[in-house]
Amino acid sequence: MTYIHGFPRIGEKRELKFALEKYWNKEIDFDELESVAKELRVRHLNYQKEKIDFISINDFSYYDSMIDTIVMLGCEPKEYRDLDGIDRYFAMARGDKNHKALPMIKWLNTNYHYFVPQIEPNQEFSPNLDKIIKEYQEAKDLGITPKINIIGPVTFLSFSRGTKGNDPLDEIKAAVDAYIEILKTISKLDEKVTIQFDEPALVKDPTKKELEALKYAYERLPKVAKNIDIFVSTYFEHALEAVDILVDTEIKGIGLDFIYGAKNIEAIKKIANSDKLLVAGVVDGRNIWISDIDEKVKFLNSLEIDKDKVIVASSCSLLHVPYTLKYEEKMDKNIKSWLSFALEKLDEIKIIDKLYRNQSLDEEEQKLYEANIEANQTRKISTQIHNQEVQKRVQNLTLTQRDTNFKERLKIQHEILKYPILPTTTIGSFPQTKEVRKTRRDYKNGLISKDEYEKKIKEFIDYCIKVQEEIGLDILVHGEFERNDMVEYFAEFLEGVTFSQNGWVQSYGSRCVKPPIIFGDINRPKPMSVDWITYAQSKTKKIVKGMLTGPVTMINWSFVRDDLKREFVYKQMALAISDEIKDLQDAGIKIIQVDEAAFKEGYPLRSENKDEYERVTVESFKIATAVAKAKTQIHTHMCYSDFNDIMPAIDALDADVISIETARNGNRILEAFKTYDYQKEIGVGVYDIHSPRVPSVEEIEKEIEDRLKVFPPNRLWINPDCGLKTRKWEEVIPSLTNMVKATLNIRKRVIKL
Repeated sequence: MTYIHGFPRIGEKRELKFALEKYWNKEIDFDELESVAKELRVRHLNYQKEKIDFISINDFSYYDSMIDTIVMLGCEPKEYRDLDGIDRYFAMARGDKNHKALPMIKWLNTNYHYFVPQIEPNQEFSPNLDKIIKEYQEAKDLGITPKINIIGPVTFLSFSRGTKGNDPLDEIKAAVDAYIEILKTISKLDEKVTIQFDEPALVKDPTKKELEALKYAYERLPKVAKNIDIFVSTYFEHALEAVDILVDTEIKGIGLDFIYGAKNIEAIKKIANSDKLLVAGVVDGRNIWISDIDEKVKFLNSLEIDKDKVIVASSCSLLHVPYTLKYEEKMDKNIKSWLSFALEKLDEIKIIDKLYRNQSLDEEEQKLYEANIEANQTRKISTQIHNQEVQKRVQNLTLTQRDTNFKERLKIQHEILKYPILPTTTIGSFPQTKEVRKTRRDYKNGLISKDEYEKKIKEFIDYCIKVQEEIGLDILVHGEFERNDMVEYFAEFLEGVTFSQNGWVQSYGSRCVKPPIIFGDINRPKPMSVDWITYAQSKTKKIVKGMLTGPVTMINWSFVRDDLKREFVYKQMALAISDEIKDLQDAGIKIIQVDEAAFKEGYPLRSENKDEYERVTVESFKIATAVAKAKTQIHTHMCYSDFNDIMPAIDALDADVISIETARNGNRILEAFKTYDYQKEIGVGVYDIHSPRVPSVEEIEKEIEDRLKVFPPNRLWINPDCGLKTRKWEEVIPSLTNMVKATLNIRKRVIKL
């Protein structure tokens, strides 16, 4: 039997992304959007039909499965109740002129974002099964009896926030009652129905309260209807505590990740001695390297459990990998042979399952199996992977941190940079208009010359500098018009890294990224950003920040080789970034921002592994910035994270200024810095860039005043939450204008005081 925890939904050529954006721009109506969505759902079901036994529905979403679950449970926050249907849905996801979007943070330690449910004390639930019923019937029309994916009650509440300081888990009884009503409706869909409850909260050092909630929920839910089989799915780490509880319930099976949760092996005996099925996650759902099929079969055979109780599966949903290699026409043939995307992983799962059960492969499967053996062998001995000079440089590292402490540096920097109290800036990127994207695309496709391309990019930079000066920002940026993505752009300059043509992965909503593929030792042969930054600086007397992506984010947002200890990959990347910082500094750039947007998301899910991650990542950032002189101000940026438990690591990074997202979360995140007694400077996001709405001067003034309740004005910078690349100029200019006006108003009041 074969199983995956979910399938990508954005479309193999990003069809859903483009349809969503047309809908938001009022170029198509909702019926046209739904037509595209249905076409994708049907196509994805058909892809799985001949290879996977347990095929999911309800893994499709217009924006995010947590928002879908909010709708399913009928617990939309009251402030959205003036809207109905899809308008309410997208208001929660994106905001509009009258509504802020829900808070958004990373889904465990991935680059996927989810939207945080807001749970009131004594929360009321009102189940709505329209989406599930429709998608179930679509599958049945194709001759498929699907499993229904639903985020489980423990994870839904654990990943929620209380609106009044309450603990959402206190609502477990009411939530389970709602889930019971949902199961009663689902039980009527078919003679036999399978449900996958996603419970990844159980891999994060589950608390006693979470485990009690788990026991409460799954002692009740399997008893609702005899014709429902419930699987509880966990992933990204081990779930040993949960298994102890689940084996004594009446659920059908337990999904365990054996790629990122090696300790799950300790649960085998308990499952083997129970009546539960084991959904064995042995094909990596988060990375793109081919499975060693023989090794996977060997591992499965080593499990002391009856084969009839084992279902061969992906380690998690395939949402986190690209669709298929079939469009990769330009990639190096050797490297391509080492890769496996979502569709290819379906074949791997099927072949592993057949070999595990001593079943014969058909002709096509045999060819794929033989190709797998050959590719694994060639990868081990390939000369494309190793660079002796890079390896020696890592081994002989001596400069590993800056040579002055931050108090000395800030004193020197203030004397040189002379920025005012509450300085205003942006995070880095400005709107990536159709013209900007077309310019890059035309150059990449050889339709315009290098000179024509550079002329156009300089025109974009000229306009961006002019706009920022007119608005009155204190510290400027060049706008990043030459950059397709904050990771991909830099990775294109690096040796040991390659790219797919169509390897898109959903980050949230219509936002997709195409992660670099780190296949070998990393080296930076030439400068990556110096020419563009120095050109921008030549166009203004104000300071222009150099904009780089930090080593931790470069690694965490890439598909990373799995044949080398990750610590060495981090250090290789750190040295590449260090070379760029030195060149920018030598070119006269006074402020350099080294973004670490993915620093928090890479954290291990288990506290037992936290210290090692912090050691490696903090060391890598410090290696990258060690070359910066005291007069060079180093900024970093982190977005959409909770920082309470990692403040010592953030402090240890030793950046002079850190900017964080606070617009959606108020002072909640900033409070962590106050509690820790953080002494460096902080840029606070005062408006949400993921929403198209333009905040008023008064609204931003209130945001700044709120921040000043937590931090003194001499250590605060004012900026948007994040980069502005996804916004339009007609949104950006008035928003930034209002931000500067609000800051000037507050600045006058502060100075008078």
